[in-house]
This record gives sequence, structure tokens and C-alpha cells, in this order.
Amino acid sequence: MNAIIEITPQLARGLGITISVLLASAVFAYLMAFIAGLCRLSKNVFIRKFTGFYVEVFRGTSLIVQLFWLYYAVPMLFGIELGSNWWIGVIAIGLNYGAYLSEVVRGSILSVAEGQTEAATALNMSSFQRMRLIIFPQAVRMMLPEFGNYTIQMLKGTSLVSLIGMNDILYYGDIIRSSNLSQAPLVYFLVLVFYFIIALPLIALTRKGESISKKGVAS
Repeated sequence: MNAIIEITPQLARGLGITISVLLASAVFAYLMAFIAGLCRLSKNVFIRKFTGFYVEVFRGTSLIVQLFWLYYAVPMLFGIELGSNWWIGVIAIGLNYGAYLSEVVRGSILSVAEGQTEAATALNMSSFQRMRLIIFPQAVRMMLPEFGNYTIQMLKGTSLVSLIGMNDILYYGDIIRSSNLSQAPLVYFLVLVFYFIIALPLIALTRKGESISKKGVAS
């Protein structure tokens, strides 16, 4: 019990970094998801191909490799500084999960019944009006469960930022473990507890999203 009381405050020092990276990465990933998802449906071949390249590269390679690429390779090869380690972590996680979520956006839009589009066309709606008033609201409802699931995955992905020297929960856990190897099982158990507690609100929101999604889409 004394060890738990001693270790817990030290791990809590990393909460700010973990939560801030999660929130910023989620916002960036959502933004990329909607941009890339809609671009994949564009009638412009160049836009579709360019967006498709981004999606396949970031879905087909490891997040940790992408993180190291942005941290080490981009500044060395191109002389481009992406900012602080915090920004590099946010950009890497956002781009990675944005690629996955873009397919959720694209698939949800395509899942809206064609009859909805035909009915909107019969009402003399423009393509923008059809998307904004008919298709998009129904598609968003279908996206909610997957967005929730991927946000939980993003939380897990934030643990990788410790590899580029960011003082998140895992970073402090590694420091404690390195100074006292016998405490390693307890340290990593408490790290798991911290991540699980942070995930609880996300799990609740995901379930809420699932209940909203189950209301269905008009056919």
C-alpha cells in the first residue's frame, strides 16, 4: 500500500501531457478524417488519388515509424522543423488515425440509401444542399461508434510519445521502474489503471454513440 501511495502521484505528473496529446490528436484526426473522406468522394481524379495515397501510406505503416520519421527524418532530410515534441506527437497520431477515420467517413456517406439522394434531387436541391441537409446528418450518426472506438485507440497511441522524450504517464512509469526494477509489476499495473480511468469517459461516449447510431438511417 505504501508503494502505491508513493508511485501514484509520480505517475499523475504525466496526466497533463497524456490528456492534452489525446485531445489535440483527436481534433486533428477528426479534421483530417472529414477532409480526406470527402476528398475520396471527389469527382476530381487528382484529389482522389492524392488523398488515397495519404490514406494508404498512413494506414499501411506503423505509427511508431511515422512518429520517428517526423521526429528524426523530416528535419534531417528536408530541414523542416515541425515544432516541439508535443506537436510532433499530435501530428503523427492525428495523421495516422485520421487516415483510418477517413474511411469511416467515406463508407458512412456511401451507406446512406440512394433513395435519399434521389428524393432530394426531386426536391430540386443542389448537391451541396443534399450533402448538408440529407446525406451528412445521417452519415454522421453512423460514424459515431467508430469515432468513439478510434478515439480510445488514440489514447493507447499516446503512450508512444514517451519514445520522443515527452513526460507522459508511461515516461514516468519507465523512470520509476528503471530506478527500482522490483517495482516494475506494480508500476505497470498502475499505469494500466491510469489509462483505463482516462478511457472510461470515452467508453461511455462510445456507447452513447452506438445508441444514437441504432436509431438508424432512413431508407
